[in-house]
Amino acid sequence: MTEQSSNQPSAPDYEEMTRTLQEITAKSQEVVSEFLRQEQSAQHVPMEDAAQMGQLFQQLSTRMMADPARLVEAQMAFWADYMSLMQNMTLRMWGANPDPVAQPDKGDRRFKHQHWEDHPVFDYIKQTYLLTSDYLHTVVSEVEGLDDKTKKKVDFYTRAFIDAMAPSNFAVTNPEVLEKTAETGGQNLLQGLNNLLDDLKRGRGRLDIKMTDYDAFEVGKNLATTPGKVVYQNELMQLIQYQPNTEKVHARPLLLVPAWINKYYIMDLSQEKSMVSWLVNQGHTVFIISWKNPDESLAEKRFENYMLEGPIEALDLVESITGSNEINVVGYCLGGTLTACTLAYLAAKGDQRVKAATFLTCLLDFEYPGELEVFIDDDQLETLERRMDIKGYLDGRQMSTTFNMLRANDLIWSFFVNNYLKGDEPFPFDLLYWNSDSTNMPAKMHSFYLRNMYQRNLLKEPGGIELAGEPIDLARIEIPAYFMSAREDHIAPWKSTIRGPRLLSGPTKYVLGGSGHIAGVINPPHKNKYGYWTNTDKTVDQEQWLSGATPHEGSWWNDWGEWLAEHGGAEVKARKVGSTKYKPIEDAPGSYVREGVLYDD
Repeated sequence: MTEQSSNQPSAPDYEEMTRTLQEITAKSQEVVSEFLRQEQSAQHVPMEDAAQMGQLFQQLSTRMMADPARLVEAQMAFWADYMSLMQNMTLRMWGANPDPVAQPDKGDRRFKHQHWEDHPVFDYIKQTYLLTSDYLHTVVSEVEGLDDKTKKKVDFYTRAFIDAMAPSNFAVTNPEVLEKTAETGGQNLLQGLNNLLDDLKRGRGRLDIKMTDYDAFEVGKNLATTPGKVVYQNELMQLIQYQPNTEKVHARPLLLVPAWINKYYIMDLSQEKSMVSWLVNQGHTVFIISWKNPDESLAEKRFENYMLEGPIEALDLVESITGSNEINVVGYCLGGTLTACTLAYLAAKGDQRVKAATFLTCLLDFEYPGELEVFIDDDQLETLERRMDIKGYLDGRQMSTTFNMLRANDLIWSFFVNNYLKGDEPFPFDLLYWNSDSTNMPAKMHSFYLRNMYQRNLLKEPGGIELAGEPIDLARIEIPAYFMSAREDHIAPWKSTIRGPRLLSGPTKYVLGGSGHIAGVINPPHKNKYGYWTNTDKTVDQEQWLSGATPHEGSWWNDWGEWLAEHGGAEVKARKVGSTKYKPIEDAPGSYVREGVLYDD
């Protein structure tokens, strides 16, 4: 018998494949057992969600049947496209190269592997999926008789179903997964099951998909490393003051108020991305609030507690430590909403310490809250409130899942394929580490926020809400204000944020940056990315504003830096951290930021 040629493929190792299949079977049983064990002890309320969704699509079906002609028309269009696809596939088998009937969007990364294009079978699967997706979208969007909110919810959940059913999400219809399975003899699927089991354990019964290499990052080591000290703490926050990096600083110190939906260090990531470090280098005395990650002991904390024990108490401390009774503030996302409430409250009290304010991707008028609107109605809020009442807070992982659903292909299914089907580990990425570092929401605070702002949009109404005994009227805010929004923001859409400046009475500037809610804001100048637009027109019409806007290259930080300098006051000698009364407690980033699921043993 002649020796096998070295360039011929070796025969498959059937014994190894058998062992792999046995391991996969055993691991699958372990995954199911772990899920059932965790599910029995978890306090989940899935039936209510299922009932609400069932009622939703029952309304859709009723309306569809009321107009069968429209449904038949959509079906005929679908079959015409499908027959064209079948004809194209036949032509491809004969050697022709016809134009595709359906193509994915340019930004759709699910079908980037070359076999989706050059292999007839996978091209057919891809185009069939795209045609079916388009058909479902058409049917749902053209149904008449549904109110606007119901139509938005139906559209959202239809898209969620369509995204879940993509052929890229299944091993047997994903060419990249099939290649990996052949190369590894199925070891990728076995490793994927191990990854799935790890994620179930970490999520305590919920699927907590790992988005990055958690071991690659450590808060205080390569994240949140700008030198500073915790100079004060209470039940809700630690106040951090950063060490100066210039001999002279602006007279007015700067207080940063981040959202408490996530950790504060989005504003202090790695040094090259750190907004905090950049502000310090611009000659500002910088303070930031690091919010407590609440548990059941803080269940009774209300929105007004966050105002009184957050920025208002922080302003007292900043004034005491620096000796300045003139202070500038910056609010990011929900922190910006709180900042606006605080400024209106202070104006009602005759407190004029704050001289200028910045609002980053912040909603003040919630008329167009984006896709989050689909989660805000009486039925869903009542369900959410019942869940929060069990523990006294909303589990941060549940909120994180909600936000991830808004970009499911990027933040859920891409990792499902990478981690579970390909069996790979996700890449280290600081933004995704921060995104996974979820925080809880106290029940009373969160219910007030969702009902009065998202659902009823009362913040824009003079006296629409009351905090600590004071009716809140945003028109009382007469100080200069800088508004920054992001063009692709799906959490605080600029269709809504552009309405914020008109609610204030002082001089305002509205700047639109590129990208989204996070990358659009955390966009340091040296990256020279995205660009931004400025326009002095106070219109709330997006198209009109953008058509008259001046485009600028680079980061919006450059424009903001000039604005901050104009409102920063004269230069004074750099200040020491802390004071005789408020001595440093511990090094930044402090202990509150290290509370959460990523820090559990």
